[in-house]
Amino acid sequence: MWFAIIGTDVPDSLDKRKSARPAHVGRLQQLLDEGRLLVAGPFPAIDAQDPGPAGFTGSLILADFPSQAEAEAWARVDPYVDAGVYASVSVKPFIQALPRA
Repeated sequence: MWFAIIGTDVPDSLDKRKSARPAHVGRLQQLLDEGRLLVAGPFPAIDAQDPGPAGFTGSLILADFPSQAEAEAWARVDPYVDAGVYASVSVKPFIQALPRA
């Protein structure tokens, strides 16, 4: 089943994000290589493709996991969690209605 993993950043997370990004993206690449990643990306703090020093307010990952427990376990050990980028992370089941898969 698909799960939405929503991370909400701590204030002024940009430097922490930059240092943990390679490891974070590496885990996402693994999901992509396994055919389990629908989409992933950050929420810019301002209306801009490159928010510069304004940074980001969080992230969204839509990925396939066998269960909510496994999605939550995966999210708990994300490098952004370990680096203190996220103030909180929520994991919610997701059903793709459109476009049809």
